[in-house]
Amino acid sequence: MARRTQAREVALQMLYQLDVNPDVDADTLRAQIREQLHDDEAVERFCWQLVAGVRESRAMLDARIQEVAANWSLARMAVTDRNALRIGAFELLCTDTPHRVVIDEAIELARRFGAANSPQFVNGILDRLVPADRRPARPAEEST
Repeated sequence: MARRTQAREVALQMLYQLDVNPDVDADTLRAQIREQLHDDEAVERFCWQLVAGVRESRAMLDARIQEVAANWSLARMAVTDRNALRIGAFELLCTDTPHRVVIDEAIELARRFGAANSPQFVNGILDRLVPADRRPARPAEEST
């Protein structure tokens, strides 16, 4: 498994834990990340960047997800789907990771940890969140 993919999986697990137990402190999360990622400092840093970034930007991320999640409230979403979306939204909106990589990784998280329809659900929402400046330019209509 790719190192960043593993970091995203651990980040999803930490965010899941925070969703069900919001009182978990940062030191506990960091220790669990370190334990699961076997003291690989670069991967631990990336994982922590995702966890901390989602925690700090959660209100903005949730608002953006809610804007594009037609007929779905965050409270109705499965915890794994909600957190895969938060990680994906954070990477799309706050990092320079290519949007196709972000969406593919979020789909894989949903496939691995979610329900049967989770990958399509996550894909649909994240596709709507890709900033216009990160989408490939469409060729101009040819005149005939």
